[in-house]
Order: sequence, then structure tokens, then C-alpha cells
Amino acid sequence: MKISGGATEGGIVVGNVYDKYASRNPLVRRIMRGFGSALGELVDRVQPRSIHEVGCGEGYWVLHWSGSGIAARGTDFSHEAIRLARLNAVERGVAPDRFEVRSIYDLEPGRDSADLVVCCEVLEHLERPDEALRVLQRVARGHLIVSVPREPVWRLLNLARGKYVSDLGNTPGHLQHWSTGAFAQLLRGYFDLVALRTPLPWTMALCRPSR
Repeated sequence: MKISGGATEGGIVVGNVYDKYASRNPLVRRIMRGFGSALGELVDRVQPRSIHEVGCGEGYWVLHWSGSGIAARGTDFSHEAIRLARLNAVERGVAPDRFEVRSIYDLEPGRDSADLVVCCEVLEHLERPDEALRVLQRVARGHLIVSVPREPVWRLLNLARGKYVSDLGNTPGHLQHWSTGAFAQLLRGYFDLVALRTPLPWTMALCRPSR
């Protein structure tokens, strides 16, 4: 799978720095299994006919769901990430037009709606997460799955491996920081919380839009 490898766009790191889904590191593999298991459980619980992944990066999950027969598509603000997602789609025999360049703030009901909207590892990068949640509330026809790094666990794990010590373990580009409780409280301002999962080191929630 083609990845961005740490490429930046507008000063922001886009996509994946390395292919964490194909990593041979036992710890990384265990962590990603936990993430994938939690995400898969919540998707199966909803049984969506259509999925829109917001902030899809190079398209890993969209291609995974497409291979399962779900009408999945993805958007990302990054032209480079979408270019790579389209190349990855062609390699898998999936139509590349399932991927489009679009900021989360520019999503529109109808055009961007789906039974299930997925937005993983996006909100922590945003200066205006409340505005983004209002947009997600409008485009999620049925459910939303959203995940963010679980603080302070995320930063403690970075410090434990000697990363970003001068920034107290904060990953570059992470502007927002939520504990599981704080993130759940934020979501309840816009959604009905259906289920909460904590695969190390994330908080992941399944929600229904509050109407």
C-alpha cells in the first residue's frame, strides 16, 4: 500500500508516516489489532449499506470496507493523500473516484451523507473541532464513529519511547487533547452516545446525531 511517508501539505503532516497496518513490530501490530477490532465491532453493530470516511488518508479502511461489499468512499483535505488513495484503489481493482479532496468543514448534507460516517484520528488536528462536529452531525444519516488519542495515555506512551520529550510527549500537529471522559462529554453536545471503546491508546465512540 502506498503511503505518504511523512509528506506535509500546508505545513501539516498528511496520511501515514509509515505503514502501521503492515508493520512487523509486535507492539505496533498488537495496538493496530486492538484499533481494528474495536472499529470492526462498531461497524458490524451498525450494519451500514454506505460509509463515508472523513479524513481517509491513503484509503486503507475505505478499501477494506469496499472489499466487504459496502459502498464506501472517502474524503481528505490533502491532495497528496487522495492521489495515493486513488493509486491504492486502482491496485485493488476499486474505482478511484471513490476518493475526493474535501475539507471536513466543506462537507454538505446529501452530497456527503452516508448511513455511517467514520472520522478517526482527525479531530485532534483541528483548530475548530466544535465546528467539525456540527458538520458531522449534519452529514451522518444514521451513525458516526469517531476516534481520538486518549490523553494523557498517548503522551505518556510517547515519552516512554523517548519521543517528543521537549513537547511533553505531544505528537506534532495534535492541537486538541481529550481524556475519554472529556471527549464523551464533548460528543454529547451533538450526538447521542451509543457505545464507547478504549483500544489502547485511543478513545472511540459510536454515536447517533441528536436532532
